This record gives sequence, C-alpha cells and structure tokens, in this order.
Amino acid sequence: MKSALTWDVVAKCSTTKGRAAVLNLPHGPVNAPVFMPVGTQGTLKGITPQQVEGLGCQIMLNNTYHLGLRPGQELLDTCGGAHKFQGWNRNLLTDSGGFQMVSLLKLAEITEDGVQFESPHDGSLMLLTPEHSMSLQNSIGADIMMQLDDVVSSLTTGPRVEEAMWRSIRWLDRCIKAHSKPESQNLFAIIQGGLDPELRKKCIEEMVKRDTPGYAIGGLSGGEEKDKFWRVVTLCTDQMPREKPIYCMGVGYAEDLVVCVALGVDMFDCVFPTRTARFGNALTSTGTLGLRQSKFKDDFGPIEEGCDCITCKTYTRSYLHTIVTRETVGCHLVSIHNTSYQLRLMRQIRESIIEDRFPQFIHKFFKDLFKEKSAYPEWAVNALRSVNVDLLKDE
Repeated sequence: MKSALTWDVVAKCSTTKGRAAVLNLPHGPVNAPVFMPVGTQGTLKGITPQQVEGLGCQIMLNNTYHLGLRPGQELLDTCGGAHKFQGWNRNLLTDSGGFQMVSLLKLAEITEDGVQFESPHDGSLMLLTPEHSMSLQNSIGADIMMQLDDVVSSLTTGPRVEEAMWRSIRWLDRCIKAHSKPESQNLFAIIQGGLDPELRKKCIEEMVKRDTPGYAIGGLSGGEEKDKFWRVVTLCTDQMPREKPIYCMGVGYAEDLVVCVALGVDMFDCVFPTRTARFGNALTSTGTLGLRQSKFKDDFGPIEEGCDCITCKTYTRSYLHTIVTRETVGCHLVSIHNTSYQLRLMRQIRESIIEDRFPQFIHKFFKDLFKEKSAYPEWAVNALRSVNVDLLKDE
C-alpha cells in the first residue's frame, strides 16, 4: 500500500538489536527510538501543546474512540482535523479505539462487524467498525493511524486469543480498503496473538503480506509476567520487517524502554508519566520520588540535578511537596518534568546507539536506577542477556 513516510536508519548497535533512525512524517521528522506522550482526548493532562513542543516532543498520541465521542467527527471535519483543533503543529498518532475493548469491556460488545460501545458521557451507543475507525482517523488527520484490532487481555488464554488474531487480520484488510488518504496518512498493522509464539508468527506472516508502512506489537502490557512479555517482543522483532518502524504499544516504564530498544523496538507510548504525576510521583534516573513524603518538606533542591525542564530550573522539591495532589499547578509542574524525563531518556539512548556505546549506557542506567545488581529485575537480566548484554558482569 502507499506510504506517507520514510524510514532512514542512521546507526545500528553492534551488540544488541537497537537502532537509531529518522522517521519522516507529514508534520516533520521524528528521531527514533521515540517515546510518544499520550494526549488521549486531544491534550496531555496538565500540559499545553506549546509546552509539549518546547520539551522537544516530535509526535504524540490521540485516541480515536474518545475524539469520536467528543468533539465528534463533524466538528473535526469542520475545523480541519485534530492538529488545528488542539493547536499542535507536529505529528500525531491515533490509536484506533481497539484498546477500549479491554479497558472499557463492561461497556463493549464485540462482533465480526465491529465493537459497540456505550458512551461514558451520555450512555449513547457507538458502533466502531474498521471502516468507521478509518473514517474517524482520516477526519482527525493523524500522521500515523492504527488499524482497528480485536484486542484481548494479555492474560486471556484458549480459543479467544486465536479468534482475535484472525479477526484482526480480517479487520486490517477492511481498514486498508476504507483508508481514504494513504498519500498523507500512514496505516500501521497491529500484531496480535497473545503470549502464544506460533500465533504471533502466523499473524506477522499474514500482516506482512499487506505491506503497511509500519507495524506494531499489540496485546501486551496488560499484567502478563515480564519474562513472557520480553520473549514475545523479541520474537516479534525477529520476524517483522527491519526496513520499517516497529512500535510496541503501551510501554512506558524507563527500564522497559531501555530493554525493548535493545530487543529491536523503535516506538513506544504510555500514559504513565502524566498519570503518575497526578499522584505526586516524579521520575528520575535514580528512581521515583514520592513528593508527598514528609522528607521533602525541607529539601530545596530540584527534582533532579541536571534536568533542564522549567520545573527543575525554577521550583524546589519543598515547594512541590507543598502543592502536589492539592493544587492543579502541582500536577502541571510534575507532568512537565516527567514528560521531559522520558523524552531525554530516549535522546540519551539514541545518542549512545549512534556512538556505539549502548551496552555501556544500559549498564550505567541499571546501576543508577537499582543501585545493587541483586535488585536488578530478573526478567530484564534475561532479556538483555539474549542480546549479548550481561548485566551481572562488570563492564
């Protein structure tokens, strides 16, 4: 199918499967590996689009299901799409709405036609079919659109997993047929198959035949064991076309990002940085700071030394301790820092790959975050060992 992107690999790690690339999209270049902040309903909670752009963000997410309900397709068509509607001049990726089959399952009914949702706003019914999902995403104007897939929880076993995999393939065909703007919007396929290696392989085999501009690993980050999670990720990156971008959906913890880049993933998204900020938690290279804790009452340092975000350059831990979870500005300031932290982490990973020192970066990252090797997550040790990085050995 037609593509509105180019994918230029600029460096490959000589040890792991990590790579640095430039993803050229209609609203500008995106440096990969990339973490994409999530603005579900047209905004990152607590941050303006201009502030997000100021942090160096080149692409963020919107959600098709939520924007389809509010403001609705007619208004998006009238104003010329979501970029204009929310004042965002850079790239957008839209999730198709498939994930809501899991997150809003009590409100959803799934058939071969599509998914019928009950609106959480007014109780009205909405049938989201592959065709409607494409129509909504064409109206939104996202630079990358995700196919509507049949999403089941990663904890689901049995015939439902295979049913969802085959239905996702059939729905991809319907999405391709319904996609009206392939010259300006890119449709990505989503690999399903649960934790079953053979189903994943079969899904990749079928979806690669459709030759979409990029591919995503879906159906993970739903509570499955991390040792199973990484094995599915690395199996998929081994089987997927390496000349196209690979996106692992719903991944946002710092250690997960580092490991998954080493396993060959290029793109990530998660609500975690802004969601955890609303509980007063600040992300740093040495661990999460719970700013509500009384030990920060008299701490006049920044959240993290060396961070160049406006929060760290202007405000102290003491001030933030006083206002987090009490004043909306507290959420705002910690959200800015957490988003900045994630974006900076990805820049550091990218630079280390270009300079071919990614394994050394991984060792330092884990040492800073977990302090002692005995505290390193076993799954991460196993995953990285599979790509020739042994965390338990000295560099």
